[in-house]
Amino acid sequence: MFDTTDELLQQIQLGKDPHLELKKVNFNGDSVLSPNNRSMADEISAMANSSGGVLVLGVEDKTKFITGIPLEKLDVVETWVRTICNDSITPEINCTISKLKLFDQSGTEKYVIRIDVPRSLFVHRGANGYFQRIGSSKRELSPETLARLFQQKSQTRMIYFDEQIVSNARVEDLEKQLWEKFKTPLTSDNDLDFLAKLKLISKDVEGKMVPTVSGILMATSEPQNFIPNAFIQAVAYRSTERNASYQLDAENITGPLDVQIKRACHFVRKNMRISADKNGLGRKDIPQYSMQAVFEAVVNAVAHRDYSIYGSKVRLHMFSDRMEIFSPGSIPNSMTIESLPLRQMSRNELITSLLARTQITDDLSADRRYIMDKRGEGVPIILTESLKLSGKKPEYKLIDNNELMLTIYSA
Repeated sequence: MFDTTDELLQQIQLGKDPHLELKKVNFNGDSVLSPNNRSMADEISAMANSSGGVLVLGVEDKTKFITGIPLEKLDVVETWVRTICNDSITPEINCTISKLKLFDQSGTEKYVIRIDVPRSLFVHRGANGYFQRIGSSKRELSPETLARLFQQKSQTRMIYFDEQIVSNARVEDLEKQLWEKFKTPLTSDNDLDFLAKLKLISKDVEGKMVPTVSGILMATSEPQNFIPNAFIQAVAYRSTERNASYQLDAENITGPLDVQIKRACHFVRKNMRISADKNGLGRKDIPQYSMQAVFEAVVNAVAHRDYSIYGSKVRLHMFSDRMEIFSPGSIPNSMTIESLPLRQMSRNELITSLLARTQITDDLSADRRYIMDKRGEGVPIILTESLKLSGKKPEYKLIDNNELMLTIYSA
């Protein structure tokens, strides 16, 4: 949207519209006096609740005159905007904030701040309530409209969420070395055609190609830059308690999903105990956990989690007597805890299909060539291999109907 400076200048001269808001900035010493913090939060959340847009600070909205921001105060304004996005809007919004040079009507060079607000998959509350962009202004949502918007956003997130676009990302953010592994001899020579057919990119409301959720998760090195909490929190404790005083190791495991799975398994392997059975002839090493079961558990947690739940992440916590893996989201569709070993369902069909085409590059699972098994064998393997090793069957538990917890007991 307004990709070049000339396009932005032309739009400024036309004035505010559904996708452009202009604000003059006034200061009181080193603090922003106006616009008001609360009104800014409402403006940004209104754009995010609509179709996104651009907000330019340093332009008078009525006269369209470029008043500018003093060079020495640009960092102050940037910090001010970022604080509003993080602290005054719920849930927080990840906006792109840029410093630009523009020439005013007299040809004088001025500095402005450009805020790119993405169209959000969530409903955001500003400081004074819920707003939506209507024409060139914001309007507070009525209870009926708000309920309908929540329903629409929820359906968008829950149904084929992994195929939804990530509007604040660009096709160029997808790394070729990460998506080329999905190519076959029959793949189109045109990269954009290939990415679109694989649903790693899709068109936004303006017809522009942008990455999808699956594209970001599978083909970017740092997906959490676009989808917050798209990582695994791994912690190892030396006791049975979840207590920082007993922490042995901790890591926020990032990267594309296949890399996250690999690193999580390595984290477990590095931190689990190996005991010795000296009965009979020679020594036999007994691991604390079956790595085959751990692999299946991590794959399921990453592949089937609900990525639409804001602020949630996969958590892998190791204790002296057990391992707990938390996966955001309830059980998909009509499944129950009891039916998990018997049925095969997927919340993220595109993600699972991509993982089913991703080869295993080390010894994570000797029985499989690809990461994902789409025959529903993962849960039975977790149960049988863990029971065989520890003598205690793993347990699944649904927490507040919003998070699935798996407990695997140690040998």
